[in-house]
Amino acid sequence: MSTSFNFTESVEPMKKYVNALCDGREPWEIIAITLFTTCFIFLFNRFMLNFFDEGFMPVLWYYLRKMPYVKQTVQKRLKSTTDMIEKELHKGLENKVFLKTLPRSSWKSDGILKEIDKYLSYGKYSWKDGYVSGAVYSGNNEELYDLMQHVYRKTAYTNPLHPDVFPGIRIMEAEIIQMVAELYNAKEAIGAVTSGGTESIFLVCKAYRDYAKFERGIKKPNMVIPVTAHAAFEKAAQMLKIKVKQIHLDPQSMKVNVNAMKNAIDGNTCMLVGSAPNFPHGCIDNIEKIAMVGSKYNIPVHVDACLGGFLLPFMKQAGFPLAPFDFTVKGVTSISLDTHKYAFAPKGTSVLLYRDKKHRHYQFSVQTDWPGGIYGTPNLSGSRSGGLVATCWASLLYHGEDAYVEATKKIISVTKYVEKRLREIDGIFIIGKPEVSVLSLGSKIFDIYRLSSALTEMGWNLNILQFPPGFHICFTLQHTYAGVADKFLADVKKCTVEILKDPVSKTTGTAAIYGMAQQIPDRSLVSEIVWAYLDAVYSIKEEHTEENGAAK
Repeated sequence: MSTSFNFTESVEPMKKYVNALCDGREPWEIIAITLFTTCFIFLFNRFMLNFFDEGFMPVLWYYLRKMPYVKQTVQKRLKSTTDMIEKELHKGLENKVFLKTLPRSSWKSDGILKEIDKYLSYGKYSWKDGYVSGAVYSGNNEELYDLMQHVYRKTAYTNPLHPDVFPGIRIMEAEIIQMVAELYNAKEAIGAVTSGGTESIFLVCKAYRDYAKFERGIKKPNMVIPVTAHAAFEKAAQMLKIKVKQIHLDPQSMKVNVNAMKNAIDGNTCMLVGSAPNFPHGCIDNIEKIAMVGSKYNIPVHVDACLGGFLLPFMKQAGFPLAPFDFTVKGVTSISLDTHKYAFAPKGTSVLLYRDKKHRHYQFSVQTDWPGGIYGTPNLSGSRSGGLVATCWASLLYHGEDAYVEATKKIISVTKYVEKRLREIDGIFIIGKPEVSVLSLGSKIFDIYRLSSALTEMGWNLNILQFPPGFHICFTLQHTYAGVADKFLADVKKCTVEILKDPVSKTTGTAAIYGMAQQIPDRSLVSEIVWAYLDAVYSIKEEHTEENGAAK
């Protein structure tokens, strides 16, 4: 029996169907229908291309929300949510009289200092007692605080933008870069001191975008990053017009799937990213494998060590060795790390390091034809206080390597201790395989936000997570003080036991917003909730304002 394929016979039924559709129609009708169909397909395709980066669903939700009933319902729900957010932010400030205009007369120094003490008293979380996740990393070191105050007082009004006027600040900045580069095994110290992790990330994204444009001819760059990479990469991408390709994780380790990362690379990829560790779960991506992929395709690899940057270099000496993560790994081309975290410098400083000057050059911003003169800046900011550089420099010298090793040993030891004890509590589990100073908790039995909410009521300030639902605690020196870790463990166990008596109930209050937000398919609605939160941050109660405040 012949099995050969006959094309003419196979299309015969289609020919008959099309001819039947055209039967009885005049030639102009056939031409008009063909032209209309072609134009429709072209316009629809063009319409979709305009929203290609966002996908089809955001467009669909946009037009659905224009429908009167949907619009009214959404606005009503948003109003209820935003009112709850603003009420929560203003809790405890019911009798606060807000300043609305400049005082007519100057306030005395003593009066200003008293007001500052009053403003600081509005905080309800006891960070000095270790009740806060992250935020303040330095412990309760009054000697360090006094030193930072004196250093800042001497240098607050200096400006690194004028290295000829303040050469000492320039030297301090260069020495910070040198000291940090040595910790990360850089053969040559190349980098910059920035205002924080977000600026470091922004600058490295700019550097690799411009390098890709001018050295490789890439006009539509994209970056390939783990889904857990810091949100600052998305922020930078929005401003710099870089497409973001987010890569999923291994569900057990919560580290990026490097094979998926490799498959996402194309001719427009300008950078790869790995976290050491990631913010949500404290897991370190496989930097060696990511760097191998970067080397193979000649793509820069950035290691975001902003969170753990002053723990990682001391882990081995502290007794907690890690897989390679620094410039000893071939293919790693840049690293960012925050000195205002575990280096215990005041907010906000960070260090961005490069392996090669060719990349740092594209971080710089240079204007050659400005009438005000040739203008070049290494950072996003122009003027900045030299006091931040000086206090960072002073903190590095004050602590030294031995103190950083000892601090790392204390912080990682308490993290491991709490992790072990948390694994013994029924109803909760540790998310991923944490390796540094962050532990994240989830539950397969109850709504985990009930636990975070209960702990908040007991005075703990924790970081809420989503996708998957959870929360984390970032350990600092404050958590190494006697009794703090055991107090946290006891409170977690007490709250969990109580929740397990009724595991099906849902979270109420502001914590419920996170659970709700994960279920909303229209992510623009979630954005509007965040807008409302940010609006509330800058709001004051109009009924409690004071104009032309009396001199104090």
